[in-house]
Amino acid sequence: MSEYTRPWLHGLLELCLLGLLAQHRDYGLGLTSRLEEAGLGVIPGGTLYPALLRLETTGLVATSREASTSGPPRKYFELTDAGRTALEARRAEWSTFSGRIDSLLAGSHT
Repeated sequence: MSEYTRPWLHGLLELCLLGLLAQHRDYGLGLTSRLEEAGLGVIPGGTLYPALLRLETTGLVATSREASTSGPPRKYFELTDAGRTALEARRAEWSTFSGRIDSLLAGSHT
């Protein structure tokens, strides 16, 4: 990922996390791996966990702790009903916004 796209990711990280958690619940390292596999690069914990905390604080994500076979208990994150509703609204907003940006970049905006 280039230095120019990193600020964009910070602005879209919560949306990306909601999208991943809509697929299935996960813990921090699992989410980091999935973001990296999606081509978004390595997301440091100092960026990931504050975003997850914001989602939890606003009631969009719930957490639970489960024992791990390879270390301390893991904190799992999953969407709440409010999180699913918010994801649908943010998907619609993203579609409109990205369409406008695409239009500007293509030179077809008047």
